[in-house]
Amino acid sequence: MAGNGLISVESRFCVTETIGRLVDSVTRAGLRVFARIDHAAGAREIGAPLRPTELLIFGHPKGGTPLMQDRQLAGIDLLIKALALEDEQGKVWLSYNDAQWLAERHGLGDASRDAVAAIAAGMHKVVTAATGVDQS
Repeated sequence: MAGNGLISVESRFCVTETIGRLVDSVTRAGLRVFARIDHAAGAREIGAPLRPTELLIFGHPKGGTPLMQDRQLAGIDLLIKALALEDEQGKVWLSYNDAQWLAERHGLGDASRDAVAAIAAGMHKVVTAATGVDQS
């Protein structure tokens, strides 16, 4: 994790398929998809090159509300975001914020402990489904 609070998992699928699989996985888990953003398409609009890069924004009030009740400023990092990108070597990665890092960043306490653990476990499950790689 290199201290930046990000978890990155190599995907067995292209960027578009990885994000599509993530949409399916989070939807099956009862979460809401709020936005799917194709950054490479945006770059093409201005005539700039960018390898495939897509962002998915998703979540559910049940997961994020306890964090904001503990420290309302945690809302700056909610909803959950996951970024799929193709690197210089053609490998695809799915990256997201580590729930424990978010807890430390915002000084979340005991009131958030169960919610942070549930977010971490949920992310593990949906990312495994999206990438085809169990990061255990």
